[in-house]
Amino acid sequence: MNTLKHYFYLTSAILSGSCLVAMTLLILSQIAARAFGVIIPSSEDFAGWLLSATIFFGLAYTFNEGGHIRVTILLSRLSGVTLRVVEFLNLSAGLLISGYMAYWVSYTAYESYIYHDVTDTYLAVPLWLVQLPMALGSLFFSLAVVDNFLAALKNQTPGYASHENEMSTAE
Repeated sequence: MNTLKHYFYLTSAILSGSCLVAMTLLILSQIAARAFGVIIPSSEDFAGWLLSATIFFGLAYTFNEGGHIRVTILLSRLSGVTLRVVEFLNLSAGLLISGYMAYWVSYTAYESYIYHDVTDTYLAVPLWLVQLPMALGSLFFSLAVVDNFLAALKNQTPGYASHENEMSTAE
């Protein structure tokens, strides 16, 4: 099971990194094309969509690695049962928020597919294609929160907390 989780988080990171590389190459291509008087249609739009995909695909990996901003000044002063209760409440809130976000972002992409919506840019792209990375990234993030929530329920250290502990001892 740990191997499956490892590949899940690695897939999230690879998708995020791939979108970042694609966005960089697109922007560099546009810069080079302008030097020759050529314009790549809707390149700014595609770069923005790739940026959104980069952010949302990276959420799950970043969360599990402890890369999200947390207010550890309070948490570092707690211990034992109090810390577990606060972590459980935080994960519960995160689970509700990420689940809500994943549901509605996915529903919006589904509606765009059903109604055949297209972007209002120079190139008419099906809107659901643009929204799909955001929906998948939101779903990945929700699964990451569920994974860490279940670890906390089993009295195990959640992935983000173990990485935070590693970072604090390395300093």
